[in-house]
Amino acid sequence: MRKIGIIGGSGLYQIDGLKDVKEIKVDTPFGAPSDSFITGSLEGAEVVFLPRHGRGHRILPTELNYRANIYGMKKLGVEKIVSMSAVGSFRKELKPLDIMLPDQFVDKTNQARKTTFFGEGIVAHISFADPVCPETRKTILKAGNDLGLTMHDKGTYLNMEGPAFSTRAESFLHKAWGMDIIGMTNMPEARLAREAEVCFATVAFITDYDCWHDEMVTIDMVIENLNKNVETAKRLIKKIVPELVGSKEKCACKEALKYAIITDKKLIPAKTKKNLDIIIGKYI
Repeated sequence: MRKIGIIGGSGLYQIDGLKDVKEIKVDTPFGAPSDSFITGSLEGAEVVFLPRHGRGHRILPTELNYRANIYGMKKLGVEKIVSMSAVGSFRKELKPLDIMLPDQFVDKTNQARKTTFFGEGIVAHISFADPVCPETRKTILKAGNDLGLTMHDKGTYLNMEGPAFSTRAESFLHKAWGMDIIGMTNMPEARLAREAEVCFATVAFITDYDCWHDEMVTIDMVIENLNKNVETAKRLIKKIVPELVGSKEKCACKEALKYAIITDKKLIPAKTKKNLDIIIGKYI
């Protein structure tokens, strides 16, 4: 059966209703993931769950081992990843407690995070014009609408550095650029999932208006909305998991590396081949 991966964002450290629960520690060539992976059955579907910041929220966005997290999902047989994330909004109509399903990203992390599996003797250039799996996003949108949630389809997620929130000047700049939402984690996940040929979609739960808005953003406000969004996330997960298992994709995610590997196969170092076997094995 197809496995669905769920990455839990701020406040989401477990999935309600998970049966036959197992905790699995996964070794990767890139070091340790954020936490143990939690596997189980939800509504008859297989789920692999990972709390992005670790249980108890112990890891900064800049400290996250994104490569290990996505590699671990791939190693456990995950075919689709849904990334749950808390974000700020740059548009009045994208209100706190609404949900945005972005289809684009802008990276403002200055490559401070390691966002590729390649290097160490192998070069690959994936196509990343459309960084979110359109089929997965459509399935999530329908599920959210069926639940009566306020869903916004398509928009641009700006990935900032963090861990501090924006200055007011930065917030107005990003708004002027036409960005829709802002967060600290999802661009690396999307890029690595594409390299791993895993379908990926972000479910962005809006907590605040960043600091461009007249309403002052406070940590108390963010935490209150965060907790409300977590309950919504749990409802949505229960709905989307079986629908994602049953959906039939026509996306190109599963062949993202088909023409992307540039390096002569004979020149790829043995260690690199071994480390990336679950990702590149079918091509070399």
